[in-house]
Amino acid sequence: MRQASLKRDTAETRISLSLNLDGTGKSSIKTGVPFFDHMLTLFSKHSLIDLEVEVDGDIEVDAHHTVEDTGIVLGDAIREALGDKAGIQRYGHAYVPMDETLARVVVDLSNRPFLAFVAPAGTPDAPNLPFTLVEEFFRAVASNLRANIHADLLAGRDGHHIAEGLFKALARALRVAVTVDPRQEGAIPSTKAVL
Repeated sequence: MRQASLKRDTAETRISLSLNLDGTGKSSIKTGVPFFDHMLTLFSKHSLIDLEVEVDGDIEVDAHHTVEDTGIVLGDAIREALGDKAGIQRYGHAYVPMDETLARVVVDLSNRPFLAFVAPAGTPDAPNLPFTLVEEFFRAVASNLRANIHADLLAGRDGHHIAEGLFKALARALRVAVTVDPRQEGAIPSTKAVL
């Protein structure tokens, strides 16, 4: 079973997160930041990762710690659930349109953390979620999943559509990358024989 349950407590956030990589996209999300809840719910739906998240964060300050720390725990949990990554596809990519928005995300579960996040200066915020926090979430996931992630905003004007397109593209790319390929016969998908 490719599952993980983690807790992370700091002076700024208390997070409990459980996931199942081989789920159907069921979720229960309570972060205290409604728009972020919406993003994590659609992340679960489009990745087919069952996801339960409960966060008690210092949202009276702002949403930064809640969003970033949730990305840290999500990345850790996916990495733990993947184990040695035997038999997985490893790579995944997705283009997601949403009205005027087009987002592309490419993922390599390489154990080499790197985020390339490309969006025009002045990209608009979503409701109650600064656009800079979308990048912070992606960075936290990439660092703690130890994945190479390229996220590109190719078009977009509406802050809600932009955030949603990027989260859905990440979900769809990860959905492919974590999928077990029966032709791999349990082999590690690397010429190094380790990831």
